[in-house]
Amino acid sequence: MTTNTLPAAAAGTWKLGSFEVNRLGFGAMRLMSTSDGGIRARETALAVLRRAVELGVNHIDTAEFYFAGPRSANELINSALSPYDDLVITTKVGPGRDFEGTFYTARPEQLRAQVEQNLRELGLDHLDVVNYRIGQALDRGEGSLADGFGALAELREAGLIRELGISNVGPEHLSEALEIAPVVCVQNQYGLTARREDDELVRMCAERGIAFVPFFAMASGSAEEAHVAEVARRHGVTPAQVRLAWTLHQGPHVLAIPGTGDVAHLEQNVAAAALELTAEDLETLG
Repeated sequence: MTTNTLPAAAAGTWKLGSFEVNRLGFGAMRLMSTSDGGIRARETALAVLRRAVELGVNHIDTAEFYFAGPRSANELINSALSPYDDLVITTKVGPGRDFEGTFYTARPEQLRAQVEQNLRELGLDHLDVVNYRIGQALDRGEGSLADGFGALAELREAGLIRELGISNVGPEHLSEALEIAPVVCVQNQYGLTARREDDELVRMCAERGIAFVPFFAMASGSAEEAHVAEVARRHGVTPAQVRLAWTLHQGPHVLAIPGTGDVAHLEQNVAAAALELTAEDLETLG
């Protein structure tokens, strides 16, 4: 099977600056955690990563602060997939965890250390794409991002980073960042029934040729859930696959990075790249 016929390629590709990736990627945040809050076996997590690449995933989203117990997502990615042939690794900085596991927000002068930590864990001499995330958890960042993003722009000039993105942001942050350095992606929580105030930001990214990369795109709604289930029944797929297909339908610049630590669930997610929603489906979804 050639690369362009692998399942993850069914939704097409997009360029993250100098990197071309399949629009259906993989997010490493849930790689290690089970649905009941436990920690997944290391070999299971490694198998998921290897299977993702077998299915054509060539864009993996991670972060240094993604870890459970003694294992980090970066370490697992390194063990399973290094030397990363034709694989684009996107990470993020801004949030971090101290030695006790407590979250903190990095000051601009601390961002280099976070970049270097990602480099060590992933076994790289440069990072493909780094998102500067502002704000805490799912709360959108407020105020200027100029100092932090400017610090990352300097690291890009120094060769430690190839491309830059921003995360947890509003339209004003994108405008501000573009005054400092090129932005190849915006990563926010967004989905069929989540944070739809970002519809305008999705359009703004499209106009500028910037990828919009939602996280938690499959978050369930309430009243809308029956409509999602109806469309799923029409196609013989799961509601999660419908939500992923809706996400990809928002524009050729919109990528998906669903995460899981289960091989069967991974295969379902990747199969959603080929799911084509009809006009009737989209009307049902509202």
